Amino acid sequence: MSLKNRIAPEKRRGSLKKLLEGRGFIRVIEAHSGLSAIVANNIKEQIGNEIFEFDAIWESSLTDSAAKGYPDAEIIGPESRYETIRQILNCSHKPLIVDGDTGGEATNFEYFIRTLEDMGVSMVIIEDKKFPKRNSLEPGSKQTQEDPDIFAVKIERGKKVQLSQDFMIVARIESFISGLGLEDALFRAKKYLQAGVDGILIHSKIDTPVEILKFAKEYQTLSKELGFRKPLICVPTTYNTITERELKEAGFNVVIYANHLLRSAHKIMKETASNILKNQRGFEAESLCSPVKAIFKDVGFLEVKEKDMRYVKGKINVIIPAAGEDPAFSLPKSLIEISGKPILQRQIEALNACGIKDITVIKGYKKELFNIEGVKYVDNNEYDKTHILHSLFKAEEDMVNGFIYINSDIIFNQQIINRLISSKRDIVLVVDNSYAYHKHDIDKKLDLVLTKNKPSSERRIVNLKENEVVRIGKNIDKDMANYEFIGIAYFSENGADIIKKLFYELKNNHRGPFQESHSFEQASFTDFIQEVIDSGFKVNILDTHKGWLEIHDQNDIEIAKEVL
Repeated sequence: MSLKNRIAPEKRRGSLKKLLEGRGFIRVIEAHSGLSAIVANNIKEQIGNEIFEFDAIWESSLTDSAAKGYPDAEIIGPESRYETIRQILNCSHKPLIVDGDTGGEATNFEYFIRTLEDMGVSMVIIEDKKFPKRNSLEPGSKQTQEDPDIFAVKIERGKKVQLSQDFMIVARIESFISGLGLEDALFRAKKYLQAGVDGILIHSKIDTPVEILKFAKEYQTLSKELGFRKPLICVPTTYNTITERELKEAGFNVVIYANHLLRSAHKIMKETASNILKNQRGFEAESLCSPVKAIFKDVGFLEVKEKDMRYVKGKINVIIPAAGEDPAFSLPKSLIEISGKPILQRQIEALNACGIKDITVIKGYKKELFNIEGVKYVDNNEYDKTHILHSLFKAEEDMVNGFIYINSDIIFNQQIINRLISSKRDIVLVVDNSYAYHKHDIDKKLDLVLTKNKPSSERRIVNLKENEVVRIGKNIDKDMANYEFIGIAYFSENGADIIKKLFYELKNNHRGPFQESHSFEQASFTDFIQEVIDSGFKVNILDTHKGWLEIHDQNDIEIAKEVL
């Protein structure tokens, strides 16, 4: 339960009608527990400049019953349903629509209405079938519709006992489900509307929208005949290729995604359980699971401001592996001076300007020369036997709250760091989108990146995009690569946990060549990131354009002097 989602029952109850009146079309998704309600309540997606989210939540009898291990046949009693409804209301601030099945006997329905209204529910939808109903989507089940006059009386009685004008009762018409067709559906719709119902849900179980579209067209005519129009609702579970735009154009006002969260959870639970049995351990199943800390955060276990150090400038750790020797230089590269100031000093100043003070430098080659203040030093006395990955893990204790990884031979703009520490992904690589426009002029072996989506042609620094790394390494074809990895990466607390577990799994068990290296001992950072990807974990990108420079050779030093 998250306290930040609190809302008074009367305010929530009236919010759905306001949404319908203001927008004319809303989208709804099911929830069957407090946790699924948090997901439904909080999930957002940005497409272009527009943010999309669900406007309301559907408490489904199917998913409520299934989550409790029962068939959808009105077996679950009202008190059990009320408990699920309370969980959803406690964990969200959005309006709630309840699947009322048949509504039961008319007297029971009256008390059901009063209870839902008091709880802050905005709408109940009841279907015109005889009690006890059978799920409409189950092939072969006998579907018996209620006498329309009896059902209309139930609607009238429900409307008379409600106290608020904000509460809505909707009739779900099952004529297409029972095989009685369009004419019967329209006959029932007219009778229910005249009985005072607040909306109509037309249901269909065929895999095309042809039935509901025919009804929608005739519904417009019926509304003109009656002199008023009430909202029209659909549940595109089987005919799921139709878009929201097409439904809106056809005259629908509400679309309900009625069982998707439970169905997807069921699929992943089975895959996870099978994965554990196959491997006799939980490690391989981790990529299928949400991190425990993500659950803690969503259910309110962590404080509102969170304890994740990535949001608190000055607390996040930075680790700079600087132990290796480059034959092109007589000094460790991080100590090379650019216009009178060592690269490491420039890195420290840029990080300090971002509010970051906790910096760890791993030294090895000519370690006695490292005397720059403002950092913590860790020795890697095996720098000549291993590569940068093993050097990085010498600072494992500084990974606890998440960290930023920075190569020791780059100069960077502090804007890149500011953007990186505001990211909300577990593993993020900073990549340069300008690579795509000058790739044919490059004669160096670069760490190239291939992503799911191509880079934008707009040459500017942009925010973190929904784009994942597919491959990374020095042997990627230049004409295929989308980006260049600049040598800066971010790991959240969970991201750090992922790489620590994987590192020791490989250290203890891997033998022979490793990705692009001859052995795991000689693995580069990008070799390891590719292994993270191959293990099923997501690696996102922060797409940037310039604002950094890597020192490969003496020519780069001269360029850096000119730039600085």
